[in-house]
Amino acid sequence: MLSRTADHLFWMARYTERAENTARMLDVHYQTSLLPQPDAVARQGWEGLLRISELMPAYQYQYGEVSARDVLQFMVRDEYNPSSIYSCLRAARENARAVRGVLTTELWEAHNQTWLELQRLLKAGEFERDPARFFEWVKFRSHVSRGVAYGTMLQDEAFHFLRMGTFLERADNTARMLDVKFHAAPAEAATPGAAAGTDATLDFYHWSSILRSVSAFEIYRKVYRSVITPERVAELLILRPDMPRSLSACVEEVVRNLEAVRNAQSAETERHAGRLRAELRFARIDEILANGLHAFLTQFLERINALGTRISQTFLLPVPA
Repeated sequence: MLSRTADHLFWMARYTERAENTARMLDVHYQTSLLPQPDAVARQGWEGLLRISELMPAYQYQYGEVSARDVLQFMVRDEYNPSSIYSCLRAARENARAVRGVLTTELWEAHNQTWLELQRLLKAGEFERDPARFFEWVKFRSHVSRGVAYGTMLQDEAFHFLRMGTFLERADNTARMLDVKFHAAPAEAATPGAAAGTDATLDFYHWSSILRSVSAFEIYRKVYRSVITPERVAELLILRPDMPRSLSACVEEVVRNLEAVRNAQSAETERHAGRLRAELRFARIDEILANGLHAFLTQFLERINALGTRISQTFLLPVPA
């Protein structure tokens, strides 16, 4: 496969996943903002959302003060924000168009219809009328794209590059979300053995919002069958290989698809991916928390982004003669 074709497929999947992840985070923050809470607390939540995507400087340059309305506009329909839902779905469609001949008809139509429908919804004001419904639509269209790819594409190199892009992006998002959310939690609530005086209601909404942002609330109840605690939230979203959006599950998928497209230059890339998988597979949550969750997640983000760079250098850029 041409490296240019692989690159388009890889980024088509990443942009689609990024749009879904942005919709998930915005939906949870929007729903949480409807609860009674001090203005300062609500503003910190929106600031945390911008920090997840490393967009605070760009937002402040354009809007200044942080407000729910401006953050939503910036993250949904701002065409100059490369991480907005609008920009991500536009980029996904453009990458799909560039490799139209590699995609099945159904997959191309799924991306094209998503882009056309997005423009119609934004022009009609559907987002402002009902943000929650709009975010559900974005998530649904991402599910459609992923399902059509899985159900109609030949599982060859093109398919494996799609999957690699999806799970690299998902791992990055889950780690960022965990880091910001745990940092935003009250100190006594974010550490093992939370103090008895912690407001149980606020704790519940904080930790359940993390789980809902990755569709893990029901999964948590099924796995642990008890109250929501920070330690178990971290364990579920980092180490559980059967949780679809956990770091462990994402890295496992990256390694599996990387092995399927290996070439003469990919040994070092596979070694780094395999080492990261092994460390997650044999890690324990008590050791991670004892050494510092922020330090662990910061290192993970550095390593997963370095892995993405290595994949680009190995497969997606022209190999020098």
